[in-house]
Amino acid sequence: MDRTKPLTGELAKLRDEILGYATDYGLTFYPVMFEVCNYDTVCILAANGGFPNRYPHWRFGMEYDQLNKGNTYGFQKIYELVINTDPCYAYLLSSNRFVDQKLVMAHVYGHADFFKNNAWFSSTNRKMMDVMANNGTKIRKYMEKYGVDRVETFIDTILSFENLIDMLELVKPDANFKPPQEDELVKDDRSQSLRSFMGSKLGQDESEVKKQIEENPLDKLDEKVRGSRDIMKFLMEYAPVEEWEADIIGLLREEAYYFLPQRITKIMNEGWASYWHSKILTNKALRSSEIFDYADVHSGVMAMNQQNINPYRIGIELFRDIEYRWDTGKFGKDYLECDNMTEKANWNKNTNLGREKIFEIRKSHNDITFIDEFFTQEFCERMQLFTYKYNPRTGRNEIESREFDDIKSKLLQQLTNFGNPVIEVESANYKNRGDLLLRHVHQGVDLDVSKTNETLRNMHQVWKRGVSITTQVEGVNKIISFDGKEISEVSQK
Repeated sequence: MDRTKPLTGELAKLRDEILGYATDYGLTFYPVMFEVCNYDTVCILAANGGFPNRYPHWRFGMEYDQLNKGNTYGFQKIYELVINTDPCYAYLLSSNRFVDQKLVMAHVYGHADFFKNNAWFSSTNRKMMDVMANNGTKIRKYMEKYGVDRVETFIDTILSFENLIDMLELVKPDANFKPPQEDELVKDDRSQSLRSFMGSKLGQDESEVKKQIEENPLDKLDEKVRGSRDIMKFLMEYAPVEEWEADIIGLLREEAYYFLPQRITKIMNEGWASYWHSKILTNKALRSSEIFDYADVHSGVMAMNQQNINPYRIGIELFRDIEYRWDTGKFGKDYLECDNMTEKANWNKNTNLGREKIFEIRKSHNDITFIDEFFTQEFCERMQLFTYKYNPRTGRNEIESREFDDIKSKLLQQLTNFGNPVIEVESANYKNRGDLLLRHVHQGVDLDVSKTNETLRNMHQVWKRGVSITTQVEGVNKIISFDGKEISEVSQK
């Protein structure tokens, strides 16, 4: 994209200054390439997930329109954009004030450190900039060959399944999201997932694997696929689709897994970056004349509202709380079992382990484990958090509970699978006629009826046979099915 420019002059000097502070504090990262652009370009990049080149699709235009209008009418503003690649690309807004650029650069180095060192990013394809551009080229070729409407309609269908992937795939030893070998994309331009499936199954050659896919022995599949939550991979391997369709499923799956670590570490990632921009600016980089401007921007980023938690605020405050607790020894058996409230309030063992502890946490946790292990009652009360629900009588959202257990439980529920229902494969030969049966693993999140029906219709387009899902509705087991003509619902005893 030629709408961005490299840093020069004072901004280049500022980058080197902030880089020095970040490395002095022990942050490590791949090289960070800063570029400057105007707000329209930032909106284009943000709408494309941060990448200058993506496959053509209407949703990117829709997201651009929303972002652009948000800025025009004062609803939102994008200060920076940073991409998890090697080198790591970051975009600065040309209209930012100098103090804003300081904050953004320090924030970016925090993100870059998290990208490189957090275990959930370990299988990330760091060459995703090239892969995204290559995916765009492939899909354009498919559009030329099979027609724009046909390909775009198929993409729409597959994107309705992009949440039906398995978080644990990210940390499996054989996770197939590693960077391709040099010029591999030129030798074979199919998606990495499809190449892996077609060419390396038990050492078989591609023609033999193709033959097995076409024969599709569904009656023998159930033991292998039952319990799988990677629905996209299942469809790519076993649905009766053409190779170009399987390729599109594969590349969209690769992209979904690329973005997944960022989704499951949103609180930690933003909290870590915010912790370090605050540390670097307040201790090192700010001039006295910039303090009020910095405080104004920082407080705006950290503002909380009554409807949603702010991941920046929760993340930074929880990291600070952990650092304080491990610096003073407020952890472990002795502290937890102390029943003298005065002694507990004044507890300070001068252990000074806080910095070491937050680096350790940054390395291995995701949002769920982060909240589950370190979100304490004292922290909850200090942050004045509560749960709320809609009151139909008054027509308003009202406080439901201030109880710590309720608040933590609801927060964890929202983070588990991003608040979406957990779906897994139950049978690829349901009713012994090749129908697909999915299972809703009920963990307190009910199925949305309209979304369920639409997803079943879309799944039928790919599976080309009946599709059903088992679930619970008000404690009653039910099977919702789509046979290609109508939705039906059957209660189970």
